[in-house]
Amino acid sequence: MKSDWNKSRVVRVLTHVLVWAVVLSLPHLLDTRHGIHHPDRDEMERRFFYLNFLTNLLWVGPFYLNVYVFLPKLFYKKHFLPYTACLLASFCVVLMIHELLFSQIIQHPWFTWLGATGFLLPQFVLMVAVSMTLRLVSDKLQADRLVHQRQEENLKTELSFLRSQINPHFIFNILNNLVALEQMKSPELGPTILKLSGLMQYMLYDTDEERVSLSREVEYLQSYIDLQRQRFGQKVPITVFFEAPEREYEIEPMLLIPFVENAFKHGVGLIENPGIEISLRVRGGVLLFSVRNRYNPDSSEVKDKGSGIGLGNVRRRLKLLYASQHRLLVSHGEGWFLVSLELNLH
Repeated sequence: MKSDWNKSRVVRVLTHVLVWAVVLSLPHLLDTRHGIHHPDRDEMERRFFYLNFLTNLLWVGPFYLNVYVFLPKLFYKKHFLPYTACLLASFCVVLMIHELLFSQIIQHPWFTWLGATGFLLPQFVLMVAVSMTLRLVSDKLQADRLVHQRQEENLKTELSFLRSQINPHFIFNILNNLVALEQMKSPELGPTILKLSGLMQYMLYDTDEERVSLSREVEYLQSYIDLQRQRFGQKVPITVFFEAPEREYEIEPMLLIPFVENAFKHGVGLIENPGIEISLRVRGGVLLFSVRNRYNPDSSEVKDKGSGIGLGNVRRRLKLLYASQHRLLVSHGEGWFLVSLELNLH
């Protein structure tokens, strides 16, 4: 971080040096007689050129005083009278140094304070305008960067919180199943422990990444569904269709599991002919994911909380991460609750 800051500072200094080099070179570059030999070229003309060059160099001081001192210390604090006095004082200093240079370089009694003021005042006004613009633009960019950084930090915090809201109850149910399998000396105990271990590893470690491979997310879903199958057995028919995509994509971790959790939360229990159907495929870089489950229309839980806490969670995450790159449809009718998601994986 410190190295990047030092590099940024060096680049900024070099940029300022380059700009001032160009500005101070303009009188010479715009001199149409440059490179043309005039035997009778007046020596006084060269002296005026040197005088103007040194006078232009004097504006560097008031320029940076205005940028780094006058504006932040006075103008921003609405001390307008002291600010104006400081600008006029800097102009007077430049004017006096210009008079000294004139007497040393031109060596001719042509100097008048009125004429010098009229000559230097437009340059002074330009210097104030450019320095003020530079400071205002720089402060605006800095403020925008800070706002963006705060938004990123808030987003990371919120996403971390949303990820942590995955329903833990099924973990306890699986642990109870493990106890039952152990008591029955079932050969399914080992595979079940491995699947649960994979789930925990994914939830605790892999989800720290901003993106995970779609195949890893699908593997997590499949393990979750397999454990639920083991939990409910033949009581709940579960139909799953996962089609492998034509290439590897990345997705926000734990984005799809709330749909499946919601189906098992509301699609089992006191429901006639329960059933859950889950489908996932990719077409042209667009994820097509749907979950259907039977529900009890007379259940107050469904009427009041049809989408479940999980779907409220995922709606928020989709809004934060994918904005206009997704379409989420939630509907229910004829005893079926349907959630359909289209997500642009590009």
